[in-house]
Amino acid sequence: MFSRIKAKNVAFSLLGSAILAFGLYHIHSFSGVTEGGILGLTLLLHHWFGFSPAVSGLVLNLCCYYLGWRVIGGSFVAYSLISGGGFSLFYAVFERFPPLFPGIAGMPLLASILGAAFVGVGVGLCVRMGGAPGGDDALAMSLSKLTGAGIQWIYLASDLVVLLLSLSYIPLSRILYSLLTVVLSGQLIGLIAPKKGK
Repeated sequence: MFSRIKAKNVAFSLLGSAILAFGLYHIHSFSGVTEGGILGLTLLLHHWFGFSPAVSGLVLNLCCYYLGWRVIGGSFVAYSLISGGGFSLFYAVFERFPPLFPGIAGMPLLASILGAAFVGVGVGLCVRMGGAPGGDDALAMSLSKLTGAGIQWIYLASDLVVLLLSLSYIPLSRILYSLLTVVLSGQLIGLIAPKKGK
């Protein structure tokens, strides 16, 4: 599994993880605009059933990584460990500093676009190198390989389902900004991730 790891891929995976962590900390965590996927699903389960996101997130992410390992193989696991570990490390570093954009909550449209750019580029680099920084990414990579559909459409479909369900407790105006973010970030990931057959 680790014998075929390339230094260039590790470097780009870590760069993608840093970009993702920067965007999630400095934009999404202060703006009230969120991504869909596993994070949105854990919040939905917590709201309606009282399940702790710490537990449901762990279970859902592990299921997605297991699927990725079965469908994509061992190198996927290695690069996902690098991407996921890098993300956690970089996020912990960014948390030690004050936010760069403290007024971003008052600019949800700008937050949606900037957040999508950081998520799309960061995740796109990790996926291009063969790893998934989060369970959503592992699920999208696996389903894209199984179905032959473009990864950006898998992201969009899964995010739409979660965001539509989230309308049961989140105001429509907030969901619309999140929808803009997931559409833009998914398209960026699709542009950066490798095309089929490469």
